[in-house]
Amino acid sequence: MNGAQDLGGMQGFGPVRPEPGEAPFHAEWERRVLALTLAMGAVGKWNIDTSRAARESLPPAQYLGSSYYEIWFEGLKALLLKSGLASAEEIAGGRSATAPVALARVLAAEQVGPALARGTPSARPAPGEARFRVGDPVRARQMHPAGHTRLPRYCRGRQGEIVAVHGAHVFPDASAAGAGEQPQWLYTVRFAATELWGADTTADSVNVDCWEPYLEDPEDRAGKPPAEAAHD
Repeated sequence: MNGAQDLGGMQGFGPVRPEPGEAPFHAEWERRVLALTLAMGAVGKWNIDTSRAARESLPPAQYLGSSYYEIWFEGLKALLLKSGLASAEEIAGGRSATAPVALARVLAAEQVGPALARGTPSARPAPGEARFRVGDPVRARQMHPAGHTRLPRYCRGRQGEIVAVHGAHVFPDASAAGAGEQPQWLYTVRFAATELWGADTTADSVNVDCWEPYLEDPEDRAGKPPAEAAHD
């Protein structure tokens, strides 16, 4: 979706000011929010793509005006409400008002480290032959989906080159929508910085991981009338 979270290439938000030796948490509640997010993510009611979509669905003013863990907390509350694990009244009051819901899995404290180290593998059997190969020119589709996507706004409609083929992986757009994993081929595409930002840039290039449905052959549009190409 075209949301406030898609900040790549945008200006006007001020400089990034790294904090040398920055602590992982700036307040105790941030540590608790991370713990709650990890614990609830393990129960199997949603996946990582659903979780990302919940955070990026916040209203733009709220998203841009919130800290990192405030965004995580708001996303977690939305997921708890949608899954029926808690009511708005229970969240506001901080106490459960109904009987506990049976959960398929509970993440114990001693399991957190191994679970984080293991991660969530997303590689899957390929649905067919890869459409593109290393060295192929491609164009990122000009798309504006209503739901979750991992294709950055700044590279949509821009031409690049395939520099790596990573096999098939869970397609996040489908996964976040509850439509199953729908594995798709995943590529790394290198875009020249001038293609993305124009001549006024000091960068050389940007590499973006793109699933196959995000890409098209630049020649696909070349032979189409302008009106037809504009509606793709």
